[in-house]
Amino acid sequence: MPADPAPIAVRLGAHQMRLKWHRARRRADDVPFTAARIAEGMTAGASVEVDLRIHRDRGFAILHDDALRGATDGRGRVHRSSAARLRTLHLRDADGEPTRATVQLLDDLPPLFARRPPASGAVLQLDFKQDARALDEAAVAAFVAATESIAPHLILSCGDARAVQVLTDAVPAMAVGYDPCHHGAADAVRRSGDFAGFVERACLASPRASTIYLELPLLLTAADRGVDLVDAFAQRGRLVDAYTLGGRVNHGWLPIVDRLLSLRTGQLTTDDAQGLAELIG
Repeated sequence: MPADPAPIAVRLGAHQMRLKWHRARRRADDVPFTAARIAEGMTAGASVEVDLRIHRDRGFAILHDDALRGATDGRGRVHRSSAARLRTLHLRDADGEPTRATVQLLDDLPPLFARRPPASGAVLQLDFKQDARALDEAAVAAFVAATESIAPHLILSCGDARAVQVLTDAVPAMAVGYDPCHHGAADAVRRSGDFAGFVERACLASPRASTIYLELPLLLTAADRGVDLVDAFAQRGRLVDAYTLGGRVNHGWLPIVDRLLSLRTGQLTTDDAQGLAELIG
């Protein structure tokens, strides 16, 4: 039987909302950040997200947390681990069991893309989990070396606008994303109701950003108060990614997805893109 089509987007009328594979998971029970799923998503033309952390050799590991114990069969910290050691570690599944899949480094992406070229429209989001204080010349140089050849397929994001600027200025062909919800900003705007100011500050903080990443509760709270953040950012030339519908798909997701589609949200981050696509049909 032919393979199921990859879950790339859902539609309402003429509007298409892309489904982003959070932590490179197509399904909720996938092991995060495997080379196989990254390649599968990119060859299918999907939007895929991975996280980055700087390791001891000043390159980047594709992992969410600095602590190795939860996500891998290793111990210690990413920032204290060499590239060689990280490559020997195995990723854990949802039950905490080690798998055959090994930790990937940013340097592994160019050869992966060479073996399995991304389809037109495929985007890999690199979500840097640290801030500009973690960056030095060696880390920036490692970032350039690992991404320059594949930059047209990449978008960098972070909650620190300065980190985004430093890294993307070094790789001009890479798209820019920005998450303005960190450091208490999302809670602050919910309390103040100053959504216009929030939009303005986000655009000023990262003027080259083409995608703005917004917490799903913030987006829906604004809509409940009559403020359309998707449109506000669209008027400034930015697409909005709403994050995250986490865990396994359930019928409670349907009204949320309907609202996001009605708001013409550009992209939805989810742990279960396959389940959501099947639920919607």
